[in-house]
Amino acid sequence: MTRPSDEAIDDFDTTIHAPHRLRICALLDTASEVEFSVVQKHLDVSASVLSKQVAVLMDAGYVAQRKAVRDTRQRVWLHLTDVGRAAYQGHVAALRAIVEGQPFPDTAS
Repeated sequence: MTRPSDEAIDDFDTTIHAPHRLRICALLDTASEVEFSVVQKHLDVSASVLSKQVAVLMDAGYVAQRKAVRDTRQRVWLHLTDVGRAAYQGHVAALRAIVEGQPFPDTAS
């Protein structure tokens, strides 16, 4: 029988783990920044749902936003912070360790 290592458990991030937030981080990890409307379309959620999930990630310091005017309308671009990218990549590694499993330490002495 196997179990994940304690280190993998330590990198498991409950803030990122929520399905929408995990998908947001996964999308933002692939680019330097992504426009809010693109993230919304990709996740197929309402603007209010996405705003709520992004706010949680921003409060944690994982996501930042940049606002600018484009085509006479204010637009918002999202990106992972360095802390957010490290937390997301650590969380993915923790999930892999959990799924792949690690051998139990030998406790028979």
